[in-house]
Amino acid sequence: MTKPALLVLAAGMGSRFGGLKQIDPVGPNGETIIDYSVFDAFRSGFGRLVFVIRRDIEKAFRESIGARFESRLPVEYVFQELDKLPPGFTVPAGRQKPWGTGHAILMAADVMDGPFAVINGDDFYGMNSFQLLGHHLEAGGADCAMVGFVLKNTLSEFGHVARGVCRATTGGYLEGVTEFTHIEPDGAGAKFTGDAGRVQPLTGAEIVSMNMWGFTPDLFSHLSKQMVSFLEKQGGDPKAEFFIPTVVNALIGTGEMRFKVLRTPDSWFGVTYRDDRLRVIECLRKLIQRGDYPEKLWV
Repeated sequence: MTKPALLVLAAGMGSRFGGLKQIDPVGPNGETIIDYSVFDAFRSGFGRLVFVIRRDIEKAFRESIGARFESRLPVEYVFQELDKLPPGFTVPAGRQKPWGTGHAILMAADVMDGPFAVINGDDFYGMNSFQLLGHHLEAGGADCAMVGFVLKNTLSEFGHVARGVCRATTGGYLEGVTEFTHIEPDGAGAKFTGDAGRVQPLTGAEIVSMNMWGFTPDLFSHLSKQMVSFLEKQGGDPKAEFFIPTVVNALIGTGEMRFKVLRTPDSWFGVTYRDDRLRVIECLRKLIQRGDYPEKLWV
């Protein structure tokens, strides 16, 4: 069977981080978070890389990131641009924000012909997470998958974060994802601040989505239809985004796809805020000392 592909979403603007965080070094030899994700994917059975980037960062991205992998496995690039829309739709005046993760994944429709995983380029997911997802995809079943993280293992001490809190059945299948847009640590747990400042306590043990998914190519026909529906209803809103959890919830609701929840013990970390970078560097240093990663990834 063909090895699964890894689709890396790396077209984000990085507005809160304050720069092009996809190519910011965090490892002891200049490695980026993407380097660690690709290293974990490579040793977990993935056989191909596809990057979703923007045209304006293509040269810097290829030179700083892509060139490291092109001698090791097949690498392709697809481009998320505001004007890459279904026939009949145009970019509304004033729109600058990308169309969201659902739109980003749709950009890879013409290059995916087998099972594939989706990750964010600026998130560290951990070796166990890639092994769980790689094993699921290599098994070749019809079910899709979501890697579920424990909420308390995904928070930032430098600001609030958005997390998709998951509902799973006793059989381990996802029932839905609810987006909580303002979650912060709170003692041993966490808290969500909603509309009008209303605070909802969270235990920290909730299972959340960190946008680490496993799909079959059947996803793309559903994505295309839902993208059209999104544009018809919200395309005029300059801040509206087409998120993959929205697509997943709709597919679960209609019974068209099932999503196995793969629970990982790994801790997520990333660079949502610029101050997160020092924590990422320290976490990676500890993982290297523990023997999870070599001092230099690409020898």
